[in-house]
Amino acid sequence: MSDATYDVIGESYNKNRAADRRILKTIVDLLSLPVGKLIADIGAGTGNYTNALADLGYRLFAIEPSEIMRKQAISNCNVTWVSGLAESLPLQDVSMDGVIIVLAIHHFSDIRSAAKEVARVCPSGPLIMLTMDPRESEKFWFNDYFPEITQHVYKVFPPINEVADIISGTGKWQTLIKKFPLPPDLADRNMCSAWAKPGMYFEAQMRRNTSGFALASPAVVERGLKRLQRDLQSGQWDSKYGHLKHRKYFDAGFRFLRFTEPKRR
Repeated sequence: MSDATYDVIGESYNKNRAADRRILKTIVDLLSLPVGKLIADIGAGTGNYTNALADLGYRLFAIEPSEIMRKQAISNCNVTWVSGLAESLPLQDVSMDGVIIVLAIHHFSDIRSAAKEVARVCPSGPLIMLTMDPRESEKFWFNDYFPEITQHVYKVFPPINEVADIISGTGKWQTLIKKFPLPPDLADRNMCSAWAKPGMYFEAQMRRNTSGFALASPAVVERGLKRLQRDLQSGQWDSKYGHLKHRKYFDAGFRFLRFTEPKRR
C-alpha cells in the first residue's frame, strides 16, 4: 500500500483510534516481558499503542512509513520514531526483545518478507500481532449495507491460519491464536467497532480513519449510508439487529497471534 494511502487514513487519526485498555492489556500479557525491554512497533501509526507501552516503562522503536502519521505522534522519551517499511526494517540484527504489529498487517505489501525481517531483528520472539479475518466473524449486518467494502476486506485480510503458517514457518516459531471479541465501547474505533452503534458510521472522521471506508468510492459509501439511514428510520434495523445493543461482545473475527521460539527440551 502506498504512502499516499496511509496519509489519507492518517488525517486526524488520534481523534478516533485511541489505544484501548483491553487491547493494551492483552498485548502486555502476551509479550510477557519485563518493563525496560526494547520493543519494535511495526506500522505504529500515530503511536497510540507505542506510547501506551512506553508509559508502562517499555522502550520502543516505532516504525511508520507515513509522515502524516508520525507528525501526529505525541513525544515520549521512551520512544524512538523511524520512517520505514515492514518489509525492510531500519533495525539491526537481533536488536529487539519483542515486536508488536497492531492492525497493520493488511497494509503490508508482502507478509513473508515482513516475517523474515521480524525474524532477523527478533529471532526468538515474541511477536505479538493483532489482526482480523472476516471469515471468522459472526454474521455482521455491516455486509448488508456495504457489500463492496466487505469484499475488499476479504481481499486484503488473508485467512488467519494462512498468516500463522507463513509467519511461524519463516521464523521457525510456535504459534498461539487468541480470540478478541469486540466490546461495544472500544476506544480504538476501527471499522467493525460500531457493531452495536450503527449511528457511528455517519461520522465522516470515523470513516476516514478506517482503511475500508477510506479506500472505498464515495458512491459506495453514500449508497450504503442511505440504506442504513432508511432502515434506522423505519425501524427495520432495530427489528433485525436491535438485540445487538444488549450484547457485551461481538466476535468480528479479530485475533491475537503470538509467535515465540519453541522451548528446547
